[in-house]
Formats: sequence, C-alpha cells, structure tokens
Amino acid sequence: MYTRIIMYKTQRIILYFLILIAGAAWIALSVDKTGASTSGNISAPQAGFAAPDFSLNTPTGETYTLSELRGQAILVNLWATWCPPCRAEMPAIEKMYKEYKDQGFIVLAVNMTYQDDPFAVAPFIDEYGLTFPILLEETGEAAAAYQLRSLPSSYFINRNGIINEVVIGGPMSEALLRTRIEEILK
Repeated sequence: MYTRIIMYKTQRIILYFLILIAGAAWIALSVDKTGASTSGNISAPQAGFAAPDFSLNTPTGETYTLSELRGQAILVNLWATWCPPCRAEMPAIEKMYKEYKDQGFIVLAVNMTYQDDPFAVAPFIDEYGLTFPILLEETGEAAAAYQLRSLPSSYFINRNGIINEVVIGGPMSEALLRTRIEEILK
C-alpha cells in the first residue's frame, strides 16, 4: 500500500513537471521574434500620449496633416451627419472655435465619410454655418488609428501634439468645451 502511494505521488510530480516543461516550451515557441508586437505601446489613443498623425482632405481638396499643426491647440472631432449627438454639439463647437481661434485653437472635424453619405456633408456644413476645417475620412485609416468606437469622439490635443483629454460620446456642452480648450491653450 505504501509503495502504491509513493508511486502515485511520483507519477503526479512527473506529470506536473511535464506540464511545466510543455508550458515553458509553448511560451518560448510563441514569442514574437519579429519585433512587430506592441511591446508596451498603448492600444488606443489616451491622455498623456502623442496623437496619431493623419493627413485628410477637405471637400474642396485642401490637405490637413495633424503633425504640421504642432504649436496649435487642436480639437479632433470624429463625427457623421447621421449622428444625433454629433449634430447637437456642432453649434457649441462652432461657437468655441470662433471664440478661441485667434489664440491658436483649431478644430479638425473629421467626417467619417467611409460610413456616411458624402453628399450630406456640404449641406450639413451650410446648415450649421461651420467655419472650421471639415475633413473627409474616406478610407477608415484615421478611424482605425484612433480606434473609433463611438460617434462623436473628441480628442483635445495640446500645442506639443499630446492628447490632454478624450471624450467618447456626446453631445459636449459649451462648459465642457471651454474647460478643455482652455487647458490645451496653456
């Protein structure tokens, strides 16, 4: 009886040891040796990190590249014409743009054209009397870089190109906009 217990315990130890070796081998074989892993990079744009760069065109063909606007305080607002909260916050964004643009504030309103009606953008601009740049996201690349989860999504970027605040959803009030804009203008 005593011999059976020792053999049973020995078999268990050997089994645990084999499982441990198999696990270590699996880890060693599945490690990304290409250097292509995120290796600590954040998965989605967050406060305190550099804003992902993009180059997009306006409906008139003018190109805006985010990194070329370094030195300005920027609100990147991802939106669509069919989005009720996007519609609701546009008048407040326009008002804040007019109030702060002379202090180095710019709004880049990025229309998710790849999931919107491109023929609805110009009437939308006219309806709301928008004077800040409207950019057309036709491929989904910028949306992927910002890991778009919800519309509207807004990124308040300071003069150094660092995201100060991320606001997912809306509509944003004038008070919220004013507070965030004054922070990135510092």
